Amino acid sequence: MLILQDVTYRHPNRDLLFNDINLVINRQDKIALIGNNGVGKSTLLKISAGILHSFTGFVKADSQPYYVPQIFGQFNDYTVAEALQIENKLKALHEILDGNVTEENLTLLNDDWTIEERCDEAFALWKLDGLALSQKMETLSGGQKTRVFLAGIAIHRPEIVLLDEPSNHLDSLSRRILYDYIKYTKNTLLVVSHDRTLLNLLDTVYELSKQGVTVYGGNYDFYAGQKIIEREALNQDLKSKEKALRKAKEIERESLERQQKLDARGRKKQEKAGLPAISMNTFRNNAERSTSRMKGVHAEKAGAIAQELSDLRKELPGVDKMKMDFDGSSLHNGKVLITAKDANFGYGDQALWKQALSFKITSGERIAVRGPNGSGKTTLIKLTLGELQPQQGTIGRASVKAIYIDQDYSLIDNRLSVYEQAQAYNAGGLQEHEIKIRLNRFLFTNEYWDKPCAALSGGEKMRLMLCSLAISNQAPDIIVMDEPTNNLDIQNLEILTTAINEYRGTLIVVSHDEYFLKEINVERYIDLG
Repeated sequence: MLILQDVTYRHPNRDLLFNDINLVINRQDKIALIGNNGVGKSTLLKISAGILHSFTGFVKADSQPYYVPQIFGQFNDYTVAEALQIENKLKALHEILDGNVTEENLTLLNDDWTIEERCDEAFALWKLDGLALSQKMETLSGGQKTRVFLAGIAIHRPEIVLLDEPSNHLDSLSRRILYDYIKYTKNTLLVVSHDRTLLNLLDTVYELSKQGVTVYGGNYDFYAGQKIIEREALNQDLKSKEKALRKAKEIERESLERQQKLDARGRKKQEKAGLPAISMNTFRNNAERSTSRMKGVHAEKAGAIAQELSDLRKELPGVDKMKMDFDGSSLHNGKVLITAKDANFGYGDQALWKQALSFKITSGERIAVRGPNGSGKTTLIKLTLGELQPQQGTIGRASVKAIYIDQDYSLIDNRLSVYEQAQAYNAGGLQEHEIKIRLNRFLFTNEYWDKPCAALSGGEKMRLMLCSLAISNQAPDIIVMDEPTNNLDIQNLEILTTAINEYRGTLIVVSHDEYFLKEINVERYIDLG
């Protein structure tokens, strides 16, 4: 069991991240922890692991949780054994086997005589055969580092496992191994992830937001269904408030018109009666005060409704506010854009692909390039875009406008501010206020406009890139995306998916995220290895 009670965390500068978080995770529960980037999911996971300490509250666990981090740079100077925290135990085992049977070595080993065998078995399971425990972590790829820590589950045999974006750097084969572990394990799991296939394997979704934790008693698909119901209810509330505001303003106008007519009739009667000027002035002053009070009452009612309406609009999901509005008039389905015939590439004398590639790509297609890590997916993209030339065979290209969106969103110029980046794509001569309206639509309010692009998160860079493309208006013939879902939260994944589904040109995607590929309606695959 894992219990978090009244947990509050403040950043070192004292800014509040979250407040009074209460969670109870029972034995063998499998829990997904989701929420927008920046709400504190990874921080909450580190507090649960005992790596960070909360400002208030406490954490209680039946046993020491095992934690798989999202970021591994801090381990670059470590060996694999040191990163897995088994270095001392292995050293003690070897010293005992060499005859140095000391109390210290026996204590360090703690009767764990099979640790080396478990390491071999765990590494074999995660396709890390041949990996030495003495190897430096900095020599490994991102996927290998993730698999090292995942292998640590079988090595340490914990009861509670905390996973932070465990599928981020994994290829399709490694993801299947991870999914099988999640399906069949008896461990208690708390998982932070944006991988919807993985999230559907977990029993319960906890959503972390500024309001705290909301529990949804089902997997991701159940959660998504509940969010649709909530969104529909919110839209209905918005319509009701908009109607109420119109009605309040109409009543205000009618009441003022009626009051003005009554005042005019009263003045005429007073004038006919020949009342002295002082009485006329008193009557006029009373009428003006009465009208002013009425205006105040109605303005207060309308203002209260307008504020409620504004608060409701702030709750609208970002995806409901954004539209690409591309001019796609130049895109024609069926035109042959790229033709590869017996194409191959190599480094030195070694060909990259055992079988040379032959394919055609026509306008309007949606294609995914897939294969294990190291199979040449990014190389194929560069060949397709003309950044590399095949060493065997040919690749022909029509004259097309193509945009390449890599994992780091390099289309964004980190030297520019958010507004300057948007302005750089302003080929249509939009006025400053029009650009800022579009930035607002993509959730970049005025406090973002002067912010340097270098300070943006991955999700924010993705949104700014989509906003810039929308400002340019003219849709490219081809959009190529290389692992576009890495490091995006659920909200930004929905935004990206919606934007892609509005696009009518040719789409080529490198991704291991099968859920995402299904959502964007990929029609065929180019398989490498």
